[in-house]
Amino acid sequence: MLYYKHNEPFPLEAGGVLPGLQVAYCTYGELNARRDNVVWVCHALTANADAADWWDGLVGEGRLLDPARYFIVCANILGSCYGTTGPESINPETGEPYGRDFPLVTIRDMVRAHRLLQQHLGIQKIHLAIGGSMGGQQVLEWAVEDPALFDRLCVLATNARHSPWGIAFNEAQRMAIEADTSESGQKGLEAARAIAMLSYRHYHTYWQSQLEENAAKVDDFRASAYQRYQGYKLYKRFHVGAYLALSKAMDSHNLGRGRESAAAALGRITVPTLVVGIRSDVLFPIEEQAFLARHIPQTRLEVIDSIYGHDGFLVEFEAIAALLQKFLGDETFITAGRRKILETYVGKSKPVALPGSESF
Repeated sequence: MLYYKHNEPFPLEAGGVLPGLQVAYCTYGELNARRDNVVWVCHALTANADAADWWDGLVGEGRLLDPARYFIVCANILGSCYGTTGPESINPETGEPYGRDFPLVTIRDMVRAHRLLQQHLGIQKIHLAIGGSMGGQQVLEWAVEDPALFDRLCVLATNARHSPWGIAFNEAQRMAIEADTSESGQKGLEAARAIAMLSYRHYHTYWQSQLEENAAKVDDFRASAYQRYQGYKLYKRFHVGAYLALSKAMDSHNLGRGRESAAAALGRITVPTLVVGIRSDVLFPIEEQAFLARHIPQTRLEVIDSIYGHDGFLVEFEAIAALLQKFLGDETFITAGRRKILETYVGKSKPVALPGSESF
């Protein structure tokens, strides 16, 4: 793990100011002589900067994103607990951790931190920026802010604006955390994660993996134990304050804020873009990726069938790698792509009619 320290005040979009900033990041491979082989991976909610660990099906030796070919960068996001400034960091003005006093950060703040690291590393061009879920939100925001920086984009299971549905899921999780008045907040965080799992997975995921074989059973179900296990597993590796901060940051995502609209903002993205949706995703449904595909000029929407719901962007790496390999290696993929937008999802007749979509 490497660390970049920004020793100047870091103003935040919502009005707060951090007196300084630390960014934890990992790199894999080397920058080539032409300096044109950079792949920047943006991670999702509770991941970290070690993309080769949590996305090992795509990143690593012998994988599609191979350090032998690419210079791969992944930075821990602002507000997290894996080395970048967040609620567990020491506030230099008080000598104590920020805790619940950590200021509100947004996706745009995260992107500004990425840009500081980009400049520190001397990167002037990014061949591919890729991210899923909250990572995709960062990629889109960054591409709207600085479209000339990128050659290509790939975003998976993400959106132009976080939906009321997504915000409601996040608020239910925060309510669970706030209901736990203990110092550790363990039970609250565990309950929050259990709620989140229902949005990350799908009915069929649970039916396949948690169905009871004993029809006579009336208690102590596998699905119950699974929820508790997932909550405990997150508590062992993540901090309550970071979970609160990052869920708020996700809620803030809106490409249209301060701009004409999200549709107009997406129109600023001028590079070939691969948009991938998961058909069973109930948290970021296909309508949201369809909106991206309608408004990014050079784009292609692909839909993956998976029983894993939203988590399919982390699990279905073979399908993702196949799509990404074609995207990176076949120029005709993009020129033909605009004519094929949404065919996988809605056929050839018309785009998805998403209520209120133009105000995204």
